[in-house]
Amino acid sequence: MAKQSAAQELVGIAPKLVELTNEVLFQDVWERPGLSARDRSLVTVSVLAALYRSEQLPYHLGVALENGLTVEELAEAITHLAFYAGWPNAMTAITLLKKIADERSA
Repeated sequence: MAKQSAAQELVGIAPKLVELTNEVLFQDVWERPGLSARDRSLVTVSVLAALYRSEQLPYHLGVALENGLTVEELAEAITHLAFYAGWPNAMTAITLLKKIADERSA
């Protein structure tokens, strides 16, 4: 049996949403040549943190690390956005980043 995508694992009861997530978002939008995957990850993490999307943020923090961003760069971006998106949003994002960084270093 083929490994399920993250979207299938999360929302498998909504096949069209899974299809759009996999084929449009991750195979089309994320693969466009205008930005590198690293830059797309930085934008995505910043927006998710700014909008307090703490359910999706851990996944995208992990993707950002896989796409070449460092923990230090992500921490700096989160610190920067605290002044624009709010302190609670930044504190939640940095707490999630610390948890992921700790898990990866263990």
